Amino acid sequence: MRTAVLSLLASLAVASPALANEARVEARGGIIWDQGDEEAIAGIAAGYDWDLGGSTFFGVEASADKILTDNTRVAFGFGGRLGARVGEAGKVYVASSYNTKPCRLCEDSVSLGAGYQHSFGQSLYGKVEYRHFFVGNGFSDPDAVVAGLGVKF
Repeated sequence: MRTAVLSLLASLAVASPALANEARVEARGGIIWDQGDEEAIAGIAAGYDWDLGGSTFFGVEASADKILTDNTRVAFGFGGRLGARVGEAGKVYVASSYNTKPCRLCEDSVSLGAGYQHSFGQSLYGKVEYRHFFVGNGFSDPDAVVAGLGVKF
């Protein structure tokens, strides 16, 4: 299975120069809340979007986010997004990812969410994104909203 996924990603990367694709990196911050408790969150992400034709796109993303409180650690995320261009500068999308444990006694999770990304010129963009984390194993499911500022190339 791993070989098939890596082969698919490699063939998409080789085919990408013929399309209007873009890589991106960003810094982001926001808030995560669960059962009345809320904390600040900060992180970084890098991704790549492929045009699917028309106004649709598909992207992959890797991220590192930290809840800004004691006894937490960086949670790494690996996922993707699917969306459509809105006007000349916007993108609306749904996103999902696998996320590692944010603390020693926590559980890993899968997130599902949606966002909007807006370009400011050729390479700068901002985005707002909501995510719901499905934790399982008797743990409650937190929610997060982040705003990001990034560069695409």
